[in-house]
Amino acid sequence: MKLSTKGRYAVMAMVDLALKGCDDPTSLCEISDRQEISLSYLEQLFAKLRRAGLVRSVRGPGGGYCLARDCCDIPIADIIVAVDEPIRATRCVPGKAGCQTKGVKCVTHDLWAALGEHTYQFLSAVNLRDVVDGRLCPLNTAMAYPPMAGRKPSDPPATRPSASGSSTSGSSTSGPAASLAAE
Repeated sequence: MKLSTKGRYAVMAMVDLALKGCDDPTSLCEISDRQEISLSYLEQLFAKLRRAGLVRSVRGPGGGYCLARDCCDIPIADIIVAVDEPIRATRCVPGKAGCQTKGVKCVTHDLWAALGEHTYQFLSAVNLRDVVDGRLCPLNTAMAYPPMAGRKPSDPPATRPSASGSSTSGSSTSGPAASLAAE
């Protein structure tokens, strides 16, 4: 799944607003300068964010944009969806039976659909305040996903230290899922 610049820039701009606070409106020029995002692109994004009720505009001298709700009440998923960014990893068009020309699902459809759902759930659980305060708990990717270098996919999962300090390896499950389940 690839998140386009539309979704990423919308989140960056909203975090910028949240960092600035709601006391004074922030102009799109200021956001453009700080985040190095084209002003015309921001104008397009903010029109959508305003229609979605995520920001409010203040007209006149010293005008600009403010968050329409508290940071804690704005999930990242809402921002991405507001700018028409789909949070899905399948190539299927919503409302169609499947992603292949004959209208059937591809053999990996359920895998990508599940990834899209997990991504949406994660982004729904993270709000602007979490990002501003740095309260994200990223996976320790070195621990969760051992490097494949020098290993064949058929090799058993790499051994890694557990939270208690002892070594663990995959149990009945193997691969990254076992690494995550062991935590």
